[in-house]
Amino acid sequence: MCPKCYEELCFGTSNPSRIIEGVNIFSCGIYEKTLQKLIRGLKYHKQKELAYYLAKFMYEYWNSLEISGDFQVVPVPLHKNRIKKRKYNHMELVAEEFCKLSGYSLNTELITRVKDTKPQYKLSRKERLENLSEAFEVDKSKDLGKSILILDDICTTGATFEEMIKTLKSEGLNDIVCLSSSSPCL
Repeated sequence: MCPKCYEELCFGTSNPSRIIEGVNIFSCGIYEKTLQKLIRGLKYHKQKELAYYLAKFMYEYWNSLEISGDFQVVPVPLHKNRIKKRKYNHMELVAEEFCKLSGYSLNTELITRVKDTKPQYKLSRKERLENLSEAFEVDKSKDLGKSILILDDICTTGATFEEMIKTLKSEGLNDIVCLSSSSPCL
C-alpha cells in the first residue's frame, strides 16, 4: 500500500448505512477499486501488513463520526475450522491495529463463532440469515463493561451484524455500534 493508493480510498456518508435491532451500522466506504483490493489482499492473499492500512482507514472514518465513549472492540469471529484453513482472522488483525490507533480495548473472547458457517458471498439475505442462525455464543464473564464496537470487513446484507447483535442483546449487552470497512453501496 503506497501513499498514492491510500489517498484513493474514499469515505462514504457519515450516516448509518443500516440500523439493525436499533443498532447503528456504519460503513466506511464502498467495496470497489482500491478498497476492494486492500480487503482481498488481507483476507485471501495473506498480506497481513495491510491490516494496518484498513484499520487506519476505519479509524479515520470513525473519528469523523465524533462518537464518544469507551469501547471494547470486537472483531467478527471466525470458526476454528476457518482459522485453521486461513491461519489467521484478518479482522482480528485489523482490530488490533484499530485499538492501537484509538486506545480502545480489544476483546476477542466476548463472542465466539460456534457454528462452522458457509461463506456468505453467494447467498441471498434469507440464506445468510439461516446460515448464521445460532452461529455465535457470548461469554458474559469476558465483558469488559464498556460499549461494544463490532468490526467487520464487508457489510452486504447486514446478516452477520444482525446475528451478532441478537446474540449479544439476548445476554443483556445492548450498548453496541457496528463498523464495517465497506459496503457494496452506501
